[in-house]
Amino acid sequence: MDTMTSCNTSSLASYVPSPSNPWDAEKAKHVFGRLGFGGSKTELDSALAQTPSDFIDGIMDVALSAPLFTEPSWASWSYNDYINAGLDFDEETQNNHNVMRLEAFNEFFNQGFRGKMVMFWSSHFVTELNQYYCSNFLYKYYNMLQRNALGNFQDFVREVGLNEAMLIYLNGFENGLYGLNENYARELYELFTLGENNGYTQEDIVETSKALTGYNHWTDSYCSNIYFIEPGQPNSTFINGDKTIFGQTGNWRYDDVIDILFEEKAPLIANFICEKLYTFFVSPNINESIVSEMASSFQVDWNIENLLRTLFKSEHFFDEKSLGSQIKSPFELIIQYIKTGGFTIDEEQKMISFYFTDVIGQRFFDPPNVAGWQGDHSWINSSTLTGRWQIIEYFVWHTWNNHREEFRTLAIESSNNSNDPNVVAKSIIDRFVPKELHTDSDYVNATDVFKANIPQNYFDEGQWDLYWDQVPYQVALLLLHLAKMPELQIN
Repeated sequence: MDTMTSCNTSSLASYVPSPSNPWDAEKAKHVFGRLGFGGSKTELDSALAQTPSDFIDGIMDVALSAPLFTEPSWASWSYNDYINAGLDFDEETQNNHNVMRLEAFNEFFNQGFRGKMVMFWSSHFVTELNQYYCSNFLYKYYNMLQRNALGNFQDFVREVGLNEAMLIYLNGFENGLYGLNENYARELYELFTLGENNGYTQEDIVETSKALTGYNHWTDSYCSNIYFIEPGQPNSTFINGDKTIFGQTGNWRYDDVIDILFEEKAPLIANFICEKLYTFFVSPNINESIVSEMASSFQVDWNIENLLRTLFKSEHFFDEKSLGSQIKSPFELIIQYIKTGGFTIDEEQKMISFYFTDVIGQRFFDPPNVAGWQGDHSWINSSTLTGRWQIIEYFVWHTWNNHREEFRTLAIESSNNSNDPNVVAKSIIDRFVPKELHTDSDYVNATDVFKANIPQNYFDEGQWDLYWDQVPYQVALLLLHLAKMPELQIN
């Protein structure tokens, strides 16, 4: 992973507010942005009324108790089940996938932190829906991410390789007695646990592939469960015999691979995963000593929740240098804008959001390749940047056409009902950006946009206030201006 070294030298000791390092709106917004997809004014005020530690605990506890997506009626349907029911497989499958996309959007929106963890793991334990295209496999994959998002990492790794979406995507179902396929074994080490060329050899991959054989049998037709037949039983495709993996020799099977991997390579696994979590939640510029400290505790019990609870409460996480240090993903950009502004969207707009995120580089359930989304600067290029501007503009005009009084509410809440246009404009901008704008002139220019064509003397003489008919349009103009500000793109 090519990264720069972090200039954030704060420790993993718990952050305790002080007069020189207060618990304030910027830090609360930082938490909402990193541990979720933004927060409303009410949520922000609630956060500031708590200690940072209690606030983090509350977020974590909500994620841990969040309900799983209710099992749909088609959760176990194979291809034959659709045909026998007289249904069009392709049409029904597409409808089911849209149901799952809507579920994912609602989780991002309503269960911010667990949704953020689902997003992280979907870009780590990657599968691509267009490679397996089974609704029931997608449901089981998503359910697996939800259940394991904050659980035990070793258990998570053990379950991932037997998930049907993964067995198809990385060709585990083709790995058997009559043909060895190394894909899953290679990615298990290279992308899922150890990192590229880090602690394994080609011979380890070959021997591991042999131990992972046998999951080649379908209970019914395509999209039915894939299962294993015990060695010695008719039709078993497991390769019996000794395999040597990381120096250990035996007639190893699937579970043995996971046990040996975590027994022999714990420090490497812990460091690799902690580095990825650090990059995702803290900064693309890594502090190796912090990652090493995280890894030392992680390999003791592989408890994801405990690891992150410590990180999120730390001085390091709340350090000024961590604030505004990442570029928002497409979903972060859209959902943070909607949640922060308190804007209303319906199911149609949620589904349109998936079209938008796809256009600018984040097609959920379909990462670009097995390495997942690379994040940060990879989100921005000449075409996606203009696309990001246009997406925010779309949602501004959607609110204008359907819920325009929400613009007035935004202005009143943000500024405490000020009649000073400078205060109003700055308060709205500061709601949406992680840190204050770089210069006073940036605020002056934004205020000029907000004033629209209203004569200056109306402001000077106090005749203008936030109950004027023109205020929603003024706010819309300001948000259109904000859409192209670099600060809106960072988290």
